Amino acid sequence: MKPRTFDRSLQQLLVEIRDCRACENDLPCGPRPIVAAHQDARILIIGQAPGLRVHESGIPWNDPSGQRLREWMGTDLSVFYDETKVALMPMGFCYPGTGKSGDLPPRPECAELWHEKLLARLAKVNLTLVIGTYAHRFRLGEARKKTLTATVQAWKEYRPDCLALPHPSPRNNIWLKKNPWFEAEVLPYLKSRVKRILKERKQSK
Repeated sequence: MKPRTFDRSLQQLLVEIRDCRACENDLPCGPRPIVAAHQDARILIIGQAPGLRVHESGIPWNDPSGQRLREWMGTDLSVFYDETKVALMPMGFCYPGTGKSGDLPPRPECAELWHEKLLARLAKVNLTLVIGTYAHRFRLGEARKKTLTATVQAWKEYRPDCLALPHPSPRNNIWLKKNPWFEAEVLPYLKSRVKRILKERKQSK
């Protein structure tokens, strides 16, 4: 097996992101940018923003939402947290705090400062999972539909390099019950696509 090498420009960018203090005065728990990436990653997950539990642990998707997302993908912890396979990039890198109806929206500064620079260094990504309305807006642009449900229903339009998903939070249990087609149609495709990408990656090494 070849030893892992790390693109120095990506490594330096990750250092800069994790040192970012652009929103420090607006973050109730202070800055703690959460991101994981490697230039060899074949799957990219663009989420919303870390919750309080993730902020405290420093581990992305280390919560019930992450557990469900891994079930959706058909992956275990060893694959999900292998940066050479899966890159994790939220819309907002830091926990934004809580409002009246849950966590606040991701801070917009992250996308403006860092996202395009990071995406430019992830050239081997074959599949991007865009999770939630803010990620849909960022990644899909004008191809995004009027609602989250309509965007997810249009999943075939974004294949094979992109898949729009609802957030896997327990808060969306009602949505999942109202939209059984998601589990019946989208999740089998997602599992199959992830499995195929990881198999092709292994064969190319």
